[in-house]
Amino acid sequence: MGQEMHDFLPDAGQDAPQAGPSWSRGTWPRVGGDAEDELTQALDPLAMREAIRKAAKQAAAPALDEAALEGAAADAIRAMLLIRTYRVRGHLAANLDPLGLARQDIPADLSPEYHGFTQADLDRKVYLGGTLGLQWGTVRQVVDILRRNYCGKVGFEYMHIADVEERRFIQDRIEGGDKSIDFTPNGKKAILAAVVRGEQYEKFLGKKYVGTKRFGLDGGESMIPALEAVIKYGGQRGVKEIVYGMAHRGRLNVLANVLGKPYKVIFHEFSGGSANPDDVGGSGDVKYHLGTSSDREFDGIKVHMSLMPNPSHLETVDPVVLGKVRAYQQFHDDIGPGKHKQVLPVLIHGDAAFAGQGIVWECFGFSGVRGYNTGGCIHFVINNQIGFTTSPQFSRGSPYPSDVAKGVQAPIIHVNGDDPEAVTFACKLAVDYRQTFGRDVVVDMWCYRRFGHNEGDEPGFTQPLMYAKIRQHPPVSAIYADRLKADGVIDGAFLGQVESGFIGLLDDHFAAAKDYKPNEADWFGGRWSGFNKPADPETARRNVPTGIEQKLFDSLGRTLTTVPEGLTVHKTLTRVLDAKREMFASGEGFDWATGEALAFGALLSEGYAVRLSGQDSGRGTFSQRHAVWVDQTDEHKYVPLTTVPHGRFEVHDSPLSEYGVLGFEYGYASADPKTLVLWEAQFGDFANGAQIMIDQYVASSESKWLRANGLVMLLPHGYEGQGPEHSSARLERYLQLCAQDNMQVCNITTPANYFHVLRRQMHRPFRKPLIVMTPKSLLRHPLAKSAAKDFVGEGHFMRILSDMKPIADKETKRLVLCSGKVAYDLFEARDAAEITDTQIVRLEQLYPFPGEPLAARVARMTNLEEVVWCQEEPQNNGSWFFVEPMIEEALAAARCKVGRARYAGRSASASPATGLAKRHQAEQAALISHALGLSVRGEIRRKKNG
Repeated sequence: MGQEMHDFLPDAGQDAPQAGPSWSRGTWPRVGGDAEDELTQALDPLAMREAIRKAAKQAAAPALDEAALEGAAADAIRAMLLIRTYRVRGHLAANLDPLGLARQDIPADLSPEYHGFTQADLDRKVYLGGTLGLQWGTVRQVVDILRRNYCGKVGFEYMHIADVEERRFIQDRIEGGDKSIDFTPNGKKAILAAVVRGEQYEKFLGKKYVGTKRFGLDGGESMIPALEAVIKYGGQRGVKEIVYGMAHRGRLNVLANVLGKPYKVIFHEFSGGSANPDDVGGSGDVKYHLGTSSDREFDGIKVHMSLMPNPSHLETVDPVVLGKVRAYQQFHDDIGPGKHKQVLPVLIHGDAAFAGQGIVWECFGFSGVRGYNTGGCIHFVINNQIGFTTSPQFSRGSPYPSDVAKGVQAPIIHVNGDDPEAVTFACKLAVDYRQTFGRDVVVDMWCYRRFGHNEGDEPGFTQPLMYAKIRQHPPVSAIYADRLKADGVIDGAFLGQVESGFIGLLDDHFAAAKDYKPNEADWFGGRWSGFNKPADPETARRNVPTGIEQKLFDSLGRTLTTVPEGLTVHKTLTRVLDAKREMFASGEGFDWATGEALAFGALLSEGYAVRLSGQDSGRGTFSQRHAVWVDQTDEHKYVPLTTVPHGRFEVHDSPLSEYGVLGFEYGYASADPKTLVLWEAQFGDFANGAQIMIDQYVASSESKWLRANGLVMLLPHGYEGQGPEHSSARLERYLQLCAQDNMQVCNITTPANYFHVLRRQMHRPFRKPLIVMTPKSLLRHPLAKSAAKDFVGEGHFMRILSDMKPIADKETKRLVLCSGKVAYDLFEARDAAEITDTQIVRLEQLYPFPGEPLAARVARMTNLEEVVWCQEEPQNNGSWFFVEPMIEEALAAARCKVGRARYAGRSASASPATGLAKRHQAEQAALISHALGLSVRGEIRRKKNG
């Protein structure tokens, strides 16, 4: 079905706008671009006179005297201004609302009178110079053409685009007396059949599953043939893959009728079948959150398609789709100037969400940005003219939900959803524009929601007039079928035959659904071949050898410290590089940034790719990384790790976004398990802005949707007295989300251990998200260093790190367990106080919790009297509530006489940290003393000396 949709030619609609009782789109202020085009050029009276004189001469017309020439030039200029006004504002008079509720008052400046033409002037010819396809035309003819082109069932907004060629591209396809939306008879029948499939599928679900939520497409069925046109015409224009993202409304219809998910499978899910976790693994999710993938073929061209699963958080899937598309474009070598043609992102939005959700703008912000550009996205807005129970005038302050797209100069095509040919044409034009210019484009389909927010909702409570109109409004198929009958394309029996044939097909699938047995979920196909899900929880805890050979270590040292000829680096970077050379020469003193760079370089040498992004990732928030060296004379850039053979390294200073960028990187990682994808927060608590993405994807998508992901989140964390916004990465939030080995949470204290955890992330045969509390002060702390031997050989990541100055286990009476920076404060305070019976052990990995090795460690401490958990964070933050029961289990497993750990740290607090330096220092000293028992020891010593 759908193979006959072809011979697209642009047009406006034919019907005149109709008035309605609601707010008017014609009252909004004018918009328009100021860039030069043929109209602004024509506003020079002298140039216009000369053009008219030449045109008259070429037509062998009598020569015009100066007065006549001046009048003709004035008429031509006024006509050009009229044409420009229609280009800018004609959409305000377009017939877009199927219900006729939105007023289409014709703005005054669209009338010829506004531009100085009287009724007596309408049949006078004016010079047009080829505009609208005419050299000369009457004013009446010009107005008629403009009304057809700009004020029919399609309304165009494109004059805000600065690029003249892009504007002309659209004008060439829509302007002129010969332009119309034309399909062959077979194409029209295919469009009608697609609409019927959309309608009857929703009706079938409504009858068979009464009272079940399906968030049906009812009222917006013209989207089905339109999306088929995207597949067909996209394939003709070089698209090999399409990645879709959409929320609830119409999702089941798109799954079945666009992506081709078998009806019997969906019916089986409605019966509670394959949504059962026992069938496929995971927790499962509701049907209207699920995704799928398939191939569709039109005219012998096959296109692979996938619909991303998504949660109820509207528009959250948008950046995930864009990140996945970027990864696919990388696979196809489809990134760079003139590329981005083979993989197409299509995002389907609701009108209220498109206008109301800020993530939409964050995604538009990626358009054209290095490292995030996908060559344009097609945005399809299902404009139901309502958001749950809120009417448009109460949910936004602009006439259209699509107005946000003007910020990136995306063309916007408004279209009446009761005209499936017009909607299909709009999508064809969108594909054409995107494939030509590599930029975003929006199709805004005005339709309606036949039922409430869901099928059990009563919309008449809040929109009685709208739903009274909807109850009387015929379905799209009836309106379109009547039109085709009037045109002689179909006979009176055609519609009924198509409906009955499709209903019969659905009945067959409904019967087959009873015996359908789903296959076990296919997690690992395509790019994921060779990976697996750990067979048991212990597998997810295991380490693998991640050390490197000395030869590679030395080679990377040269790469990271050699300044190429012709590059003038900053004088401070010169000192940094001198220090690095000393590290490699002496084999000592390796800092955090160097350990990280060694991990990246080693992975690159093994054929992996590394992608790092964040708001200051190139230099590093704390001037520690220097992955990008900037010439101080002309600002050209040199990235040492890009010279490592076999792999691909990219580092991007991202847009100032957390929600969108984290979603983008998550989507990238979901597509490519062979790229180490890292997102770095400027400060760890900045990830708060991406909490929806963390909750709905990073922590739970494996369980909900059976999708593995190896994203790494780097979150600077540590209490150095910088105040509540720059201390805590909210470690407790990630730990609260941990269950069923869904991800890894680490708070690492040495450069070498960081090196090994990054390499472990790629060397294991499975992928799990990795959350790393990265340091600030430890980036340059004299104790937080590693030696060359820690990177070379058979080393691996250490989930537990021993005391820097260990004492004999039998002499240990106090065990202080901790994680992160506080360990070094404890070491220094203990040694200063000359305490000799206390061991300080660091838990580098908090989840999966290293209970077994901790129990084995404790079991050797046979004279242990006290176990302490020490943390910098307030008691209601950090790790304490998470680790306490696990420490207790480890102590029990070790048969330790100390049954529970005591807490040493800050008191519970509503704020993560104080902003007063002196208070911070006092709090820090107190918690260290409490952990080491210094106040108690001081009292004992006083009594002994007394």
